[in-house]
Amino acid sequence: MADKKAVVALGGNALLQKGEPMDIPTQMRNAERSVLPIIQLVSKGYKVAVTHGNGPQVGVTFFRNIYTQANYPPYPLDVLNAETQGWIGYLLCRAMRREMERRNLNREAVALVTQVVVDKDDPAFQNPSKPIGNFFTEAEAKELMAKYGWKMIDDAGRGWRLVVPSPWPKRIVEAKTIKQLVDSGTVVVAAGGGGIPVIETDDGYVGVEAVIDKDRASAVLAEEIGAEILLILTQFDAAYLNFGTDRAKPLGEIGVDEVERYMQEGHFAEGSMKPKIEAAIRFVRSGGKMAIITSLELAAEALEGKVGTRIVP
Repeated sequence: MADKKAVVALGGNALLQKGEPMDIPTQMRNAERSVLPIIQLVSKGYKVAVTHGNGPQVGVTFFRNIYTQANYPPYPLDVLNAETQGWIGYLLCRAMRREMERRNLNREAVALVTQVVVDKDDPAFQNPSKPIGNFFTEAEAKELMAKYGWKMIDDAGRGWRLVVPSPWPKRIVEAKTIKQLVDSGTVVVAAGGGGIPVIETDDGYVGVEAVIDKDRASAVLAEEIGAEILLILTQFDAAYLNFGTDRAKPLGEIGVDEVERYMQEGHFAEGSMKPKIEAAIRFVRSGGKMAIITSLELAAEALEGKVGTRIVP
């Protein structure tokens, strides 16, 4: 067990539940709850890297920039991603250190600001689709679109949100360093919010205005550090067929070819479960032993094979 490696992808609700105040004390309390499955893996001897979403946080910083631009120059999305990686990584590492000390686990936890290479010609740049930030009414969204020229969409009936490009991740710039740290036993928080999107140029890496999907980046990270398990934690207990209908059926252990067929049949929603399924397929196809999709609360049982969706070769 000691030689096994896992990447744990914390969902966007890990630090902030819908309707909660977007203050740091609330996010700190949620961080302390969210790190428990990670520490359980550590206590079992796993070497772990942790990724996390940042949709609510990058949205806050984005709109703060917009609403104060009369006095302060707005910062680009790549810089805002770096900012949120820093503060979320700090909260998660602080919570992990406290819990590891409580359990007498002699392990370190660090957060690494991470860049992820994307293709400058990715079609996502012409078709923004990644929702970030606050929910607005339709009337508010129309006013904002008219004022700033943004693209906004109705996000699954929950309200209107700003959407930005979400290109596919190609590789993790700091993968070698992350692997070295994880192999040494350090718990590494990396590729936060999908990583800082950069493109390769003759003058080196250059940040671009986009937000990479966290689950897709997690699969790339897991592949590059040689992880055996990709644990994707979300608000649902499993991936479902016919989700939201009276014929809804949770998927248990399933082969990668079968789950890909279900995806092609349209069972998993864009911007919700589909990126998680895509990430799981990529990870298993690249040599991973198992990708697990379940809720934060059921992570321990899912690791024991009792619940959750477990995608295998």
